[in-house]
Amino acid sequence: MNITGILSALISMSLSTAFCQAAPIKALIIDGQNNHAIWPKSTIMMRQYLEETGMFTVDIERSDFTWKGQAEAEYLPLANAGDSKDLPKPKTDPNFKPDFSKYDVVINNFGFNAAPWPVETQKALETYMKNGGGFVSIHAADNCFGDWEEYNKMIGLGGWGGRNSKSGPYVYYNKLGEIVRDNSPGKCGAHGPREPFLITQRNFEHPIVKGLPATWMHAHDECYSHLRGPAENLTILATAADTPELQAAGRNEPMLMTINYYDGRTFHSTLGHDTRAFECVGFIETFLRGTEWAATGKVSRTELPHDFPTPTKTSSRPFKLKK
Repeated sequence: MNITGILSALISMSLSTAFCQAAPIKALIIDGQNNHAIWPKSTIMMRQYLEETGMFTVDIERSDFTWKGQAEAEYLPLANAGDSKDLPKPKTDPNFKPDFSKYDVVINNFGFNAAPWPVETQKALETYMKNGGGFVSIHAADNCFGDWEEYNKMIGLGGWGGRNSKSGPYVYYNKLGEIVRDNSPGKCGAHGPREPFLITQRNFEHPIVKGLPATWMHAHDECYSHLRGPAENLTILATAADTPELQAAGRNEPMLMTINYYDGRTFHSTLGHDTRAFECVGFIETFLRGTEWAATGKVSRTELPHDFPTPTKTSSRPFKLKK
């Protein structure tokens, strides 16, 4: 082969490699029933965060609901700092049947009051995950589907939604830095008042949190506690304790986790109650890293954002909807 041919081949290989590297990650956000008023604004925020990286294409699949079909701009004023108290009682939508197989990662933004999915849809998600799919559970998504055994295995730990001591151990870190799996009877799901709280990193090598500060202040949010579940193949990445009770006991609750479910990967974040929580740079960065990891098993975001929270100060980016 002459020089011209060699150069042409190298250029072709370079372009091919660049094309492969640029192939977008296909993400699906699912929602439709959530007692938290932040939705569906939170769905819009997550979609925009993902698309702004240039790495993702994002679709949204919504179960039947009163707000279904409204323009997205109409959702935004509905997202306040509280919970939705006047919503109609959720019911199973027989037409909610996303094709999970089309996506690299599925992000669950359902909440506490979500009605069960059709059995066909449940089985489809189980098959998708067993075959190597990616799944992301955000905040109240670990409140729903308490009676769905395989879902509880996918998220590792959950709260409320009918869960109790029979759902699995209460998992936490004690004051000695040891993981405790408490099988004794007790509540499942609790949180203190919404306020900023300190996140403590527990795993310094996992790509989702590698390079993040050992501790950082998360913005105004609920700090979930007393979560229970199968906790199989569970890796706790970060913890927190915001109530005097937990702090006095030296007990830290899981905030960021990963779960291996068959060949599938789950990133589970308990953070994200309202707009202020979703605007926290710590939430945004761990969400982006966690979603990429769930989709691919790797994380390409290695540089710490210049505005990442410090051990003593929160940091937020006011959200503006892009036209």
